[in-house]
Amino acid sequence: MNPLNDFPSSMLQFCSTASYPCNYLPDKLARSQVATPSHLIDTNTYGELVQTGFRRSGTFTYRPYCGHCKACVPVRVVVNDFSPSHTQRRIWKRHQNLIVTQHELYYHPDHYALYMNYQIKRHYNGKMDHDSRELYRDFLLQTNVNSKLVEFHENGQLRMISIIDKLPDGISSVYTFFDPNTKGASFGTYSILWQIQQCCTNGLPHLYLGYWIKGNRKMEYKSNFQPLQSLIRRKWLSF
Repeated sequence: MNPLNDFPSSMLQFCSTASYPCNYLPDKLARSQVATPSHLIDTNTYGELVQTGFRRSGTFTYRPYCGHCKACVPVRVVVNDFSPSHTQRRIWKRHQNLIVTQHELYYHPDHYALYMNYQIKRHYNGKMDHDSRELYRDFLLQTNVNSKLVEFHENGQLRMISIIDKLPDGISSVYTFFDPNTKGASFGTYSILWQIQQCCTNGLPHLYLGYWIKGNRKMEYKSNFQPLQSLIRRKWLSF
C-alpha cells in the first residue's frame, strides 16, 4: 500500500486491485485504487476524495486505476450556472405531481421489488439483475457518510428511489432506480433535476455524477446537464 500523493490525509492508505473485466467497455480489463480503512472515511474525508475522482459502492471507496486507459472521466454539474434544456423543462413540469420524501438508509420490500424490476428491464444479464438482497444491502444501504434514501411517489405508488450523499461542497448522486413500465416517463432525468434543485436550495455548488465514458450508451445522459466539468490531470475543467 502507498499513500495517495494528492490527498492530504496521512491516516488513509491506498492500494490497487488486481485486474478484472471492465464493467463498461467490452474486452477491456480494469483496475481500481481503493481507499482504506473504510471506517475512517467520514463525510468530510469522503468529500475530499470525491473531489479527486473517487466514488463509493457501499463502504467501498475507489477510483479507476487502469494505467493507460483514461476512459472513465469524473464529471460534475456546476449548479449555479445550470440552464435546463427545453426537454428538461418539460420533464420537470410533467413530474411535479411526484411526492418526494428523504429518509435515512433503510430496507423495505417495496424498494427491493422496484430495484429488481428495474435491473431486469434495464440491465438484463448485468451483474445486478439476479435476486440477492444481501448484494442490494451491501451496494446501496451501507454507508459511513451522510447518505439519504429519497422516495418519489405518484398517486400513492412508489415510482423511484435515489440514493444520494450530502457532501460539504455538493451532492454526490450514488444510484437511482425507477419503475421501468411507466410509458413516456423520464424519471431518471427528473431525479437529476431534483438533485440540482436541492444543491441550489442548500447553497451547494456541485452535483457529482460519477464517471462519464465516451462510447458507453448508459453514460451518455450525463453530458445533457450543462455546464459540466470533468476532472482532467487533477483539475476540474469545462467538459
